[in-house]
This record gives sequence, structure tokens and C-alpha cells, in this order.
Amino acid sequence: MRHRTHSLIMVSGLWLTAVADAHHSAVMFDTTQDITVEGVVTRYEWRNPHVYMAVETVGTDGETFEQQIEAGAPSILSPLGLTPDSLAPGERVTVYGNPNRRGAERIMLGMYLTREDGSRLPLNIAAPSIRPTGNARASSLEGTWFSPVSELRGFVRARSTWNVTERGRIARDTWDITQASYADCVPVTAPTLMVYSVAIQVEINPDTVVFDVDWMTSRRVVYMDGRSHPENGEPTLQGHSIGHWEGETLVVDTVQYAEHSEGLTLGFPSGPRKHTVERFSLAEDGRHMNYEVVVQDPDYLAEPLTYTAQLEYQPDLEPTRLACDLETARRYLTDE
Repeated sequence: MRHRTHSLIMVSGLWLTAVADAHHSAVMFDTTQDITVEGVVTRYEWRNPHVYMAVETVGTDGETFEQQIEAGAPSILSPLGLTPDSLAPGERVTVYGNPNRRGAERIMLGMYLTREDGSRLPLNIAAPSIRPTGNARASSLEGTWFSPVSELRGFVRARSTWNVTERGRIARDTWDITQASYADCVPVTAPTLMVYSVAIQVEINPDTVVFDVDWMTSRRVVYMDGRSHPENGEPTLQGHSIGHWEGETLVVDTVQYAEHSEGLTLGFPSGPRKHTVERFSLAEDGRHMNYEVVVQDPDYLAEPLTYTAQLEYQPDLEPTRLACDLETARRYLTDE
């Protein structure tokens, strides 16, 4: 067994910073350091919003113990190639990741692992994918799409450049992990939801367009029947969406979002006056969907923000459809 710190496995700290700083990895784990743990798998739990596993290994004191390992969410790891059947107790593996700030033998953050045959499995959003993507081309927006981590990372990183109100500045600078929405099994909303690195299924009907997003079973319904937003409508998590077609571009207008601790992006809240206008169009190559969003939120933004991204067409990607497990979601609050 080896349990050592090293620096050249991968530059995980740099790769993860823009996403991890809005989640508990920045609090619990030292993403500037890497460790390697070798041992035998004793537990593998496929739960949302985190996969947990344990490896029996030998500590620095020579004593055998179970190293607890936290991995990413199934809906994020599945598009990278990890499945509920990828691991089984009794397998010998080598796990690469980041140590716990409170001690090397406490729960660690897994990045990826290798089996005895040298094959690799992703354990984190930043790990390389092992899943073949193919070259399929879409003929419309309908189908299954996936946002690469670079698009999510770009949006989260951009929050430091936004022109925000004083309330927004305070909220951004004082946000802490106790405000993480997923700790209460509350998913993020648009625009972050639409660039989250999970399967997004688009269904086009005569009177609606439906987005089923594989993040805590999120669902957005866009009404295409010409209706207006209801006056004094009840705010809801995903808001009230109406849409229309401009040629082959879908334009979605959404208001009446409920206040949200991470409603603008990870680590940045939104208020009840949040308003998004999104544009979805098929790229010329048929392999990508163009996404553009303009966000207004007078409570937190001094001026509207605009973000563009491209999602990949992946018709063979199956969503996990896993509901959030509240006990698993809150585990980080007590794990040491």
C-alpha cells in the first residue's frame, strides 16, 4: 500500500477551482495536494448527489483501516462512463484524489481510480471521460444534449466579473457552504441548470417544449401556445416559461422564479425579480446546440449579464433519473 502526497498526477486544483470553490470540496479538501491510496474496495454506493465508496488500506501508522472516498454525482459521472456496476467489493484499486484538510486518513475527494488491469474510472467532474461519444447529428433541438465541464466552469468563473449591486457584492463575498442548495436537495435553476454537465433531454410538442435535466430530476416546461405570464403568479423553483420560435431558434422567456441561494450560479443567489431570456438553436454541424442567455436580477445585478455556451448532441446518453437522497446530500455537513 502507498499513501503519499504528490504533485504530478494531475493539476486538479487548477482544473477544479472555478467549480469546486462553490461547493464543499473547497472547505473539506485540499485541492492543491494529491494523494494516492491503494487497497480493496469494501463499499460502493451509487447515490445522488454523491457517490461514496470505501477502500481497505494501510495507514501511515501501519494499521489497516477503511479509507472513505467521496466522488461526484451519478448524473455527472454517468456521462463520463461510470455506472452503478463499474465497481464491486473485493476489487483491488488505486484511487487518486485530494486529501481532507483535517487529516490524511479522513474522507478524501476522489478524482479517478485505476484497476489492476490499468483501466481507469472517473470519480469527479474534472476526470477524463471514458465514454465514447460518437458522431451523431441532430436534425432539430429535440434529443439528448450534454454540456461539457468547460461550459459550466466558464459560467461559474464569470461571476467574479459581473457588475453587481452592493447586495450582490456582499452576497458573493460572504456566501458559505451552509447556503449550498443541494444540501436540501434543491437543484440549481437556469441558467446554471442549462450548462450543468448532465444529460438534458429536449421534447418538442405542439404546445410545449419540455427540458428534462438529469440534476435532481429537474424539469422545465415552456408554454408555446401564445399565453402570457400570469399576473401575480406564484413564484416557483424553475419559474414560469413562455416561448416562441424565431425561425428555427427557440426563444424562452422566464419570470416568477422563487428566491434561491444559488439562483444566478453556484455560490451566488438570486432574488424574486430574476428574469431570463434564453435562445436555443441547432449549430450548423448538427452536433452542437447553441445556448445564449440574458439574465436580469435587479436585487443582485447592476446590469444584465449575458452568457453563451455550446452543448453536445449525445443521443445514446441515458439519464440516471436519480432523485436526491437528503441524507447523502447533507453528509458533508458532518463528515470529517
